[in-house]
Amino acid sequence: MVTSYLELLERRYRGQLDSEAQEFIYYAVDGATRMKISIQDLLSFSRAGTAVLKSGAVQAQAILDDALADLKVAIEQSHAEVTADPLPEIVADAGMLARVFQNLIGNAIKFQKKDKPRVHVSAQRAGAEWVFSVRDNGIGIEPRHAMRVFRIFERLHSADQYPGTGIGLAISQRIVERHGGKIWLESQLGTGTTFFFSVPDRAALKAQAGAYR
Repeated sequence: MVTSYLELLERRYRGQLDSEAQEFIYYAVDGATRMKISIQDLLSFSRAGTAVLKSGAVQAQAILDDALADLKVAIEQSHAEVTADPLPEIVADAGMLARVFQNLIGNAIKFQKKDKPRVHVSAQRAGAEWVFSVRDNGIGIEPRHAMRVFRIFERLHSADQYPGTGIGLAISQRIVERHGGKIWLESQLGTGTTFFFSVPDRAALKAQAGAYR
């Protein structure tokens, strides 16, 4: 409502207001828009922790495909190259896990040097879980900030440099942890970053439980 009335004010009195008044309106609209986005992201963060998990057997490749479909415009505009190794079947909430892939790949495209974005997705079995990795050739993250990036609304760069509210990785962490896994990263400043997240292999866990009986 605040944004709508400010835009109405700007349209109705365009040409009658001096440049300073126009600038005030611009900053007010921009601030209200940022607040709206922050509230929407906060709701997404809350839902990631409270929504019922609709887990089922699903091909991880299908989950990745859904995430890439949502990122189609960003991929085309940046000319990004996204590749993937064969991915396993897992037990997960497909919609939620697609959000994780979307956040990680979207960040890989956004936090980029002037090079063509290259992102590679793979998965390896590690004991009774699958460990997925999303590797990019972006700007990288200093090791001292490795845990900071998962904090809600935490940003390492200004919004003028890279848009966003800094909540995507916090949402991803919450989703992964709700699946019984964890998320972490390895990075080298100026070279790129690899994000890892684990998802328990329900079949392997069930087999282990049976072996101990």
